[in-house]
Order: sequence, then structure tokens, then C-alpha cells
Amino acid sequence: MSANLSTRVFDSVFEMLPNEANPSPLVRINTLHPLAAEIAAGTSTFELFAKLEWMNPFGSVKDRAASYLIRELEAKGAIWPDKADKKGRGIVEPTSGNTGISLAAMASVKGVHMRAIVPEKVPEEKKVMLRIAGADVDVLTDAMCPSPGMGEGALGMARSYAKAQGDRYVMPNQYENHANVQAHIDTTGPEIWRQTGGKITHFFTSLGTCGTVTGVATFLKAKNKNIKIIAVQPSAGHDVPGIRNKDELHVTKLFDASLIDEIIEVPFEKAYTSALGLCQREGLFAGPSSGLIFEGARMVLQRDKPAQGLGVAIFCDNVFKYISSMTKHLPALAGEP
Repeated sequence: MSANLSTRVFDSVFEMLPNEANPSPLVRINTLHPLAAEIAAGTSTFELFAKLEWMNPFGSVKDRAASYLIRELEAKGAIWPDKADKKGRGIVEPTSGNTGISLAAMASVKGVHMRAIVPEKVPEEKKVMLRIAGADVDVLTDAMCPSPGMGEGALGMARSYAKAQGDRYVMPNQYENHANVQAHIDTTGPEIWRQTGGKITHFFTSLGTCGTVTGVATFLKAKNKNIKIIAVQPSAGHDVPGIRNKDELHVTKLFDASLIDEIIEVPFEKAYTSALGLCQREGLFAGPSSGLIFEGARMVLQRDKPAQGLGVAIFCDNVFKYISSMTKHLPALAGEP
């Protein structure tokens, strides 16, 4: 049996991975629409949608990149499962959580082992999820990973594993591998174009490995060079797992500034308050990176007040992996005064 998208019947979890025929949902922003007053007054018809990447089978936008990274390794014969008479060759990767979770889950299904290198400041929920997905997890101290989110120390340790134990590990390297970008050229971009009927005028996302922004922008700009690509970055010293501001982008080789129309900075605390608002007022259980992206979209639209158009904001993952982060920044959620 092949996948039946009308009945949602699949032969394996891999058939659930998103693509143009099986896209992650777009959901209209209603109550929190930044131009609600203008729309009510009849001076704007701008539509804003969230693309819910937590609906992907392993829970985040990183399912896309991870599936392409694993597919590339398999095509090269670079990974294989353990056998009775021979140890397999698995994956080692630095991660702030989501790519590692997606890689570990897919690798485990294939019988391939995975080692994730994570900074200490990654939320505890993500470390546990990595282990649930089947990964061995090495946690580095904050001193070894000085950058917010995903430090250089984790990248260096993963490279050390791949070099010293090359017979056991290969590093796909989401920060340099173009497969990360290609995943979004092939899937996310075409999905958005089709779902909006080509009417998209604004695309909002964050910066991390930059696979999402570079891939989607490459596709959308080829369709319509006037589409505004807006990257939302957190303020310096931020505490938003999995994303970076432009001063931290030296780690990645996938950032292409020529594709981005604007980088807008948002105070990182807004990531948490906006996420909470989306949960309580839109019913969208968005994580802090999604909250940050939404806040950036709100700022741009309230500043520019476009009379018409259609915006899509990537909602990277949901809030469930960030309960400890949410209660840290919003202690009332834990019942504290």
C-alpha cells in the first residue's frame, strides 16, 4: 500500500514527512492579527498565516533537513546499522535539540545509532526527548559552549568524534551541508507557494543554521522577486533555544544575506510572552522561537501597515519541549507570585 493522503493512511512514519502533496498546515491568525483594527476599518485586507511545523512527524521544522541529511548519508553508503558480526556506523551531530531529535528518531527506525552533542543550557525536556528518540547524549558545560543556543564547543566535540572514531561516526553537519537548504527548496517553499495560490507577499522566519531562510527564500524569490523575506533575530544575550542572532552566524556556512530583505531584532523576552499569547488567544501551542517570529511579524506589519498582501510565518515547533524555559521567564505559570 502506498500513502493515501485523503484517508491519512501511511505505510511508515517516513511517508508522513512533509512535501508539496502532504504539507504542514497553514492556520490563519485571527485574534492577534497585528492589523485587526485596520481590517475592521476597511483600510487593509492583509492576511497572516502560521505554518505549523510541529505537525511534522517528529515535531519540528527540522524534520525536513534531518530527512535530507540522512537520505544523503544513505545514498553515499556512509551509515549502516549494527549487525551480529559487525558494528554499524552511525551519526554524531551538535544540536540544540530539534535537528538531533529528528535525526535520532529516523536513525533509530533504521537501526542506526546516533550521538547528540548538546550545550548544558538546552532545555531539559529536549535532552530527555533526545534519549527517548534513541540518541546517546553528551552534555557540555556552558563554559565550553559560550554562545547562546548552540555553542561552538558542541560543534568541535562532534567533529572530534567524527575524526577520532570515523569507523563508528559520521557527522552530517547541518551548519555546512547544502542538503539542509535543499530540503526547503524542495518542500517548504513549494508548499507555501501552493497553499497561498502564489499570493504570498511576506515570509517571516528566524536564523539558526539558516537552512530554512536560505532554502525558502531561494524558491520564493525565483517565483516572485518582490516577496519580502524577513528574518527575525533575538536581542543579544538571548535565552531562546535553537536560534541565533546575526552576530552568532559565523558557525554556519548557509547564511545568504542577499536573499534577505530585512533582519528585524526583537527583545528575546518577547519570545515567551508572545508564545503564551498565541497559546491562550489563538489556540496555537507555539514554542518560544515561534513566539519570536510572530512578534517580528507583528512589528513589521504594524510599522508598514500594508493595505493588502499575505504573510506566512514559520512556527518552528510547539511549546511542550520548553516548559522549563517558559516557567523560568514567566514564573506565574508555575504558580509562583
